[in-house]
Amino acid sequence: MKSKPVAVIGAGSWGTALAMVLSSKGHTVRLWGHNLEHILDIQKERENKKYLPGFPLPETLQAVDDLESCLEDCKVVVMVVPSHGFRAVYEHVVPLLQQGTCVVSAVKGIENSTLMTMTQVMDDVHKSFADKNIETAVLSGPSFAKEVAANMPTAITIGCKSIGTAKMLQQLFVTESFRVYASTDVIGLEISAALKNIVAVAAGICDGLGYGLNTRAALITRGLAEITRLGVAMKAEAATFSGLSGLGDLVLTCTGDLSRNRSVGLKLGQGRKLDDIVNEMNMVAEGVKTTKSCYHLARRLGIDMPILEQVYAILYEQKNCSDAVRDLLSRELKVE
Repeated sequence: MKSKPVAVIGAGSWGTALAMVLSSKGHTVRLWGHNLEHILDIQKERENKKYLPGFPLPETLQAVDDLESCLEDCKVVVMVVPSHGFRAVYEHVVPLLQQGTCVVSAVKGIENSTLMTMTQVMDDVHKSFADKNIETAVLSGPSFAKEVAANMPTAITIGCKSIGTAKMLQQLFVTESFRVYASTDVIGLEISAALKNIVAVAAGICDGLGYGLNTRAALITRGLAEITRLGVAMKAEAATFSGLSGLGDLVLTCTGDLSRNRSVGLKLGQGRKLDDIVNEMNMVAEGVKTTKSCYHLARRLGIDMPILEQVYAILYEQKNCSDAVRDLLSRELKVE
């Protein structure tokens, strides 16, 4: 029986890489982007030269700029839109969905205005479309788009409240090089995915200041403790944070040269201004905007997150990077 087409909303590097994974299994995949010129270029070149150059696209992958034609007859939709524009795009997506569609968020961020995760944003939008019976899920884990597109061995986790749906999505995405685990801890996957970007900015700052491997190891370890504290306060399972979406993605993003968030931090540590760094970037570093939402979320919940607080002060209060490190190290001593 011929499978239903899959829609991927967001034609950046990660959306394109996930579309390639699905296409490699023979699925018909429609990749939507908001910029007509960009989509026409993908159609012509059969390659996403702007965001993922060097990787020819499978014939079963179709680039489109029209949401209605993209979503037609799709029972699985993958949202890969940056968190700051997620709600606006999704509000256009939902009216076009079939009843019983499963929507997977592959976005690592928290909405600034509401402090909601992306599945929470989707559930909020669904209040006006209760008859649609839409199911939500999240995909997360250590996965640079370039390496996924190159078929390098990668392992990620897909979470859904329904383990049956999580297993269905597991089978949809899994390939010989793209291993997928199933989980029901949706909030844990989302919190770990969002906050690891903030710790990666901090790791980049330390690298930019010329600190060594001792510093990085301490930062990753204490960063994971902060992420876990916030996640557990939001009813996540503590074990999730030692898994792929937690420790796995944290290590990758804090150490990998392909990490956009670490790159932002690196330049900050070298003395560059945030506005200049962001303006010259071709792609979004989610950690910059997520720092603001997570800072206010932690304060709302009363969670002690000193690394987050110092990154926030650097990004939004123009605090000197060296002063932030000094203030972290001079805090009252704790029992681990």
